Amino acid sequence: MQSHGEDLRKETNDDAWVEQIKSDYRHAKLDEKTRALLDFAVLVTNASHNVEQATIDGLRQQGWTDEDILNTVHIVGFFNYYNRMVDALGVQDEAFMPGR
Repeated sequence: MQSHGEDLRKETNDDAWVEQIKSDYRHAKLDEKTRALLDFAVLVTNASHNVEQATIDGLRQQGWTDEDILNTVHIVGFFNYYNRMVDALGVQDEAFMPGR
């Protein structure tokens, strides 16, 4: 999350907003469309079996395309896989790796 936060900080030049998103996006100033997609990402992470057609329809009503929704599932799935893999193997954050 550290490197992604830095990327967002560079894009927005708003440290306080980035910190809000990092600590709990639900309290950050976000538009409804973005919040809906982030809520979906949390649902996919924590209880993907609870995603229903109504969930997808709700995202579409917010203005997200099927491609956006699919990309979100792919990204969430990849990061969930990657985080579990590095946690299980005890991989250190790259900021702490020698030579970086």
